[in-house]
Amino acid sequence: MEVILKEDINKLGHRGEVVKVAEGYGRNYLIPRKLAIEATPGNKAVIEQMKAAAVRKSAKEKDSAEDLGKQLAGVALEFTRKSGEHDQLFGSVTSSDIAQALEAKGFSIDRRKILLDVPLKTVGQFDVPVKLHREVTVNIKALVKKDAPEEAAAPAAAEAEEAAAEA
Repeated sequence: MEVILKEDINKLGHRGEVVKVAEGYGRNYLIPRKLAIEATPGNKAVIEQMKAAAVRKSAKEKDSAEDLGKQLAGVALEFTRKSGEHDQLFGSVTSSDIAQALEAKGFSIDRRKILLDVPLKTVGQFDVPVKLHREVTVNIKALVKKDAPEEAAAPAAAEAEEAAAEA
């Protein structure tokens, strides 16, 4: 089945392209989600208008992605996680965690745009790529810190209580 893509789809094609896909993929996924239209002779005539509009839309998206990229370039995120020996985390920092931290700082980034190959499982500083547009990728800094052990936190809390009692 031939379809005309209305949006960019990873590993399939870009907006405005005519691609061949399996019947089920086209009818059950692409067309109902308005990601593509069937490639009929009438729709192929409309494709030229779509391509012109797509070029304008892509240029506008790229400009806004570059502006957002300039703002994100200076962003550094901090995560505090419990860790064991050799600075291995008991959990991990995932793209969802990074997206939530960015949301807290006022940036609305979809977690799927955060290109984290594997979750961060060690303490340290990492450069995390964020793909804002197919031509715009920005690296943000993620710092994963060790959580203070409970034994060390308990005496500190007791000393704070004693200091408050004396005052």
